[in-house]
Amino acid sequence: MNKTAIFYSFQTNKSAKIAEKIITEFGNDIEAIDAESLDGATFLGYDNLILGVPTWFDGELPRYWDEFMPELEELDLKGKQFGIYGLGDQKGYPENFGDAVGLMEEALVKQGAKVVGYTTTDGYEFERSQAIREDQFCGLILDQENQGRLTNDRVKAWVEKLKQEFK
Repeated sequence: MNKTAIFYSFQTNKSAKIAEKIITEFGNDIEAIDAESLDGATFLGYDNLILGVPTWFDGELPRYWDEFMPELEELDLKGKQFGIYGLGDQKGYPENFGDAVGLMEEALVKQGAKVVGYTTTDGYEFERSQAIREDQFCGLILDQENQGRLTNDRVKAWVEKLKQEFK
């Protein structure tokens, strides 16, 4: 397998805990990078990238990803594969559940990246999400507020899918 890294904010609580679960499931072949100190050269240094992108407020990217977006929009991501995970609250924010995952996927694809690790929307109840592509989420969306008991199984299944889809 090619060089793989997981990018997430080390200063977050929930996203970091999910990252730790992903790293454990993935095994020793993954490096953890703090998204809050990210630069384009580091980003381009990996073939397979997993991004932790929680949805903030009313469907926004977290500050650190938003600040990286102008540099991301200048990168050539052809040949790179991405898996995106995010957290959302389907009851508290049903009109923009997991939107940040969709925003990130859109930006990555525009730069030539391939996004893998799509997951089912079954088992979720929300009004709208910018993370839906052809009736699937364009990544793994977790709701720790309302469905925390499902997280471990969802993470495990998603990591197995990534291992198959990452080249």
